[in-house]
Amino acid sequence: MAQKAVVLLSGGLDSATTVAIAQSAGYEVHALSFRYGQRHLVELAAAERVAAHREVKRHVVADIDLRRFGGSALTADVPIPKHRDLAEMGTSIPITYVPARNTIFLSFAVAWAEVLGASDVFIGVNALDYSGYPDCRPEYIEAFERMANLATKAGVEGSTRLRIQTPLIKLTKAQIIARGLELGVDYGLTISCYDPSEIGAACGACDACQLRLRGFRELNRPDPAPYRAARA
Repeated sequence: MAQKAVVLLSGGLDSATTVAIAQSAGYEVHALSFRYGQRHLVELAAAERVAAHREVKRHVVADIDLRRFGGSALTADVPIPKHRDLAEMGTSIPITYVPARNTIFLSFAVAWAEVLGASDVFIGVNALDYSGYPDCRPEYIEAFERMANLATKAGVEGSTRLRIQTPLIKLTKAQIIARGLELGVDYGLTISCYDPSEIGAACGACDACQLRLRGFRELNRPDPAPYRAARA
């Protein structure tokens, strides 16, 4: 019987690749997405498409409401930064950072993993081509894993040692895309945009779009996802 794993699935490029990597390693994937008060729900539709295409064992969408707190352009009526120079990204924490989001998401994932008897939680964080979020760094993931093993019945009793797996953390966006293509990921099903249209067309100008488009350019491949304007 295959080992079970919980994989955080946002509907974006990175999380779709992470699902494929977990499956390629032989895990039975239980995908977890969130309706967390984000301004744009098209990412959940993308997550559902990816989960169906990859035939995951189960896909759960958990409801929490981070919009009550705001503090981010993704959960409040704050403009999304556009056309930032790629060199700027990673030098400061942008307004698209959602306070403590990965800590919240990983806590849910660890809870589900404990119920499933799973040892592994996968998250598609990346510390190279990213927007400077503090909860995407290796030292954060290592600290959370230590905490998870202190805070769960499975960890304390020693029946299961929880592992937070980050297969993308040292890869460039181009390397992530190349790996996903090897594993049959259909990137046309995904959306990475912070400011998509109501029908799910990406803006092409936010940090996430620019990083994604650069990855495809470096591979000399077109991005199959829909965009609402001419791509850079």
